[in-house]
Amino acid sequence: MKKYYFLFIAILFATLFTGLQANVTLPSIISNNMVLQQNTTVTFWGWADAGEQVTITASWNSARKVYAVADAKGNWKANFITPRAGGPFKITIKGKNKIDLTNVLTGEVWLCSGQSNMQFTMGRKEKSWRTGVLNYEKEIAAANYPKIRLFQVDQKTAAEPQKDVSGKWTECTSATVYDFSAVAYYFGRELHRKLNVPIGLINSSWGGTPAESWTRKEVIESDSICRPILARYDQGVKDYPRLYKVYEDTLAKWKKDVAEGRITGDQAKKAPQAPMKPLDSKQPCVLYNAMIAPLIPYSIKGVIWYQGEQNAQRAWQYRKLFPNMIANWRSDWKEGNFPFYFVQIAPHRSQNPEIREAQLMALRSVPNTGMAVITDSGDSLNIHPLNKEVVGHRLALWAFAKTYGFKNLVYSGPLYKSMKVEGNKIIISFDYVDGGLVAKGGALTEFTIAGEDRQFVPANAVISGNNVVVSSPSVKNPVAVRFAWKYVPKPNFFNKVGLPASPFRTDVWPGATFGRL
Repeated sequence: MKKYYFLFIAILFATLFTGLQANVTLPSIISNNMVLQQNTTVTFWGWADAGEQVTITASWNSARKVYAVADAKGNWKANFITPRAGGPFKITIKGKNKIDLTNVLTGEVWLCSGQSNMQFTMGRKEKSWRTGVLNYEKEIAAANYPKIRLFQVDQKTAAEPQKDVSGKWTECTSATVYDFSAVAYYFGRELHRKLNVPIGLINSSWGGTPAESWTRKEVIESDSICRPILARYDQGVKDYPRLYKVYEDTLAKWKKDVAEGRITGDQAKKAPQAPMKPLDSKQPCVLYNAMIAPLIPYSIKGVIWYQGEQNAQRAWQYRKLFPNMIANWRSDWKEGNFPFYFVQIAPHRSQNPEIREAQLMALRSVPNTGMAVITDSGDSLNIHPLNKEVVGHRLALWAFAKTYGFKNLVYSGPLYKSMKVEGNKIIISFDYVDGGLVAKGGALTEFTIAGEDRQFVPANAVISGNNVVVSSPSVKNPVAVRFAWKYVPKPNFFNKVGLPASPFRTDVWPGATFGRL
């Protein structure tokens, strides 16, 4: 009996001891079906027991082992070199336990982020306003690309930077692409077809979110123009308990008034709005903490970004905030000035033209950026235009020309370069005039001109070689020109390959959002 007693105790202690030993674990971004950036040094990281040795072996060079040792907090990190595009490969991570990662490819990896127009899915969901591209059933049926891999980051917020996200890599099929970002898919499909390599797309986006939600706190704090964002947030957190109590009382009264018939009609359909929660997705830093920081340092080739609508009424501040956010991501990834290609906001009745100007300014001031202009594919009544294929295509043009070195490829429409006053006319010069300038469907539209009184009037605009000559009989001494400078312009100004010109203005007079923080 004693013998069995001691055997039982030995087994119990062994079980308890084993339970105290932590298995090697990996972040969700490092998993089966992933794409690793080709021809570079990538980082693997994870968690284990303090002091535990972790060994990594990849099937493309099984003779070479890479080692890491977990630090006092159980964190480990290892770097190794990836081969050129190919696969599938198997990668083994071994510590006290063993993890086999299978169906791994090497190719090109892009992070896709922003607000609702990036979140906008290929497939249509009932009663959802940010789903369903043009001809979505046909497009989805054809979306079977096993060498395009999709990683969807689950939407979460956090007060502090997190270690991991929820999500998994999947092969691109009709089933998996249905709920995936349409812009990201179309961009990735173009790359896959032209480069003939595996493509990894990481979609981390959330509708209705401002750029500050995607920016690290210290970055916002360091800029005097952006700092009021945090002051406003801190005050909101402080006031939240009181405001929520007011909301509860107001809601209770509203419900009672509706039930007893004192509130009817449209008012009975509009319940009082709750105050914004401290960890609402629109709050500063919370998406950077939960949906960007945990992805670092997974190696990426670059970023595509579609956002700005939520910052349109603070466009003057966005001039600083947006470049700061780009610099923030590049600094934290420690991969240099990786490509950052973004979409200029489409015309819509809620979108101040100054947000498009702020984006144009970022293109000019921030190195290795590109901007897809889509003034010809907007929808004045729908802030989510359904034609996402053109967006993905124009982003891909920048990548082909600037990242992948395709020569003689036109990748941008005309961009304002300079102006010169000649008598009662202003001559506008442009960059990216490839093949010449074109007015589709008749005379140029959406040009206005002003004198010293700053009163803009419709102008006559005529293409002259690679310039546009602008004038008006009512402005004898012109000083400034604006193009497509309104909420919903309908310009017809392109280059010969059909890429539209970006809206612009030649003046620097304070706009409607000047000083708005």
